[in-house]
Parts: sequence; C-alpha cells; structure tokens
Amino acid sequence: MSHYFMNDENLRSNCRIIKSNINGDMFSFYTDNGVFSKKGLDFGTRTLLETIEINKVTGSVLDFGCGYGPIGIYIAKTSHANVHMIDINRRSLELARRNVDLNHVNVKIYESKIYESVNEKFDFIITNPPIRVGKEILYKILFGASDYLKENGELWFVIHKDQGAKTLASKLKEKYRSVEVVNKNKGFYIICCKNN
Repeated sequence: MSHYFMNDENLRSNCRIIKSNINGDMFSFYTDNGVFSKKGLDFGTRTLLETIEINKVTGSVLDFGCGYGPIGIYIAKTSHANVHMIDINRRSLELARRNVDLNHVNVKIYESKIYESVNEKFDFIITNPPIRVGKEILYKILFGASDYLKENGELWFVIHKDQGAKTLASKLKEKYRSVEVVNKNKGFYIICCKNN
C-alpha cells in the first residue's frame, strides 16, 4: 500500500477540487491520489484550526507535513504571519503550490525530510503529524520541533487518543516548558507545547 509520506512515481493521478468552510472562510483545494485526506478536510485538522486563536498567531509559522496545504493556507489567509510549508511528498508539495495560487496567499513551500531543509526558527509550528510513520519518526518530529522554535515559541498539533495522546503529552513535558491539552473533540486532542 502506498502511503502519503512516500513518493510513488507510479501512482495514478486523479486530481480534483474540494471546497472547505473553515471558521466561516471558504477555501478551495486541489487534491489527488497519494495525499492525506484527499476527499475533504479531515476532522482532526479542522478541529486544530478551529481551536487555534488566529488573532494570536503572529510572526513566523511552519506548517510541518503540509500535505496539499490546508493548515498553512488557512493561517496565511487569516493572519499576518509569515508562513513556511514543508513536506516530503512531492505530489503534496505540487498540490500545495497550486493551492497557494488558487487561494491567493503568499507562502514559502519546500521539500524537507523532517527538518533537514529548515534553516530558521519559528514562532509557531503547526501540524497534523503523520502518525503512520511510526513512533520513532513521530517523536523526532514533535520533540525536534523545539530546536526550530524561537524562545517561547509554540508547537500545536492534533492526535487521537487511540494513537497515544495522553502518553505523548506526558513525555513532551520533559522537553517543553509547558504542555497543555487545549481541546478535545470526538477523541482528537489538540495539544500546545510552549518552548523554553
């Protein structure tokens, strides 16, 4: 089975446009086979975006594992933040570039294996992390985010309780100044980690 965090050049394309209402704003997104949540904005990402107080999102934002772009595009459209979007999946990145144009926002998009291509620090890192990569890589993403956050920067992410949300939140307290479960919705936990 081909997963969305792999580059499968043989995967047949079936590009389509979906529409999503996020906090009262309408967005259109190109999606395709081989990318996460191709049929519409997934519930976890929606809950994450509806939980974040957008008026408090300022400075610079990294959308980690951007997929076709809903998080970064929403942040760029509804805040004054400077947004970067990264992913390892080239099809996702191509869709994200098209969606940036489709939604008339200005962001920086580039390919990165975890944080290898990231050369600066951010006020916010926001992600619906790719759980299927396994615990080792997931921990590298979430614990490693601290090195790419500014002082007092914030990591925001969504994870389902059945994917180990409580255990993960507890472990992250070893790395971050504070870890807060900001919202729970149908088993999805929205977690905010504040950097030292």
